[in-house]
Amino acid sequence: MHTRYSDTPAYDTKDGSEIRELMHPDVHGNAAQSLAEAVVEPGAVTRLHRHARTEEIYHVTRGQGEMRLGEETFPVAVGDTVCIHPGTPHNILNTGTEPLHILCSCSPAYSHDDTELL
Repeated sequence: MHTRYSDTPAYDTKDGSEIRELMHPDVHGNAAQSLAEAVVEPGAVTRLHRHARTEEIYHVTRGQGEMRLGEETFPVAVGDTVCIHPGTPHNILNTGTEPLHILCSCSPAYSHDDTELL
């Protein structure tokens, strides 16, 4: 299977980020995971949330921010990767002057139903 970025519409998730699902089982027929790009505008912060079932991996491709992962808060920048275990509260603040772009890999695949706002 194959997708094109330009053919993939963006939408807003429950946490307030703009998401573009690059590959998702509900749309593309892959089996067990999803890959999306999240964009957080300068000065914006996503809503604190957690996922009961899903493990997420964030990889920063543009911009900089501050990641909250459980009780820990730390800076992130281009090239940084963060693993978010199921049940861990998390959010991210864009601390830069340009949009923050993050590749988000989820297993099992992302689901609004698995997102609990805190």
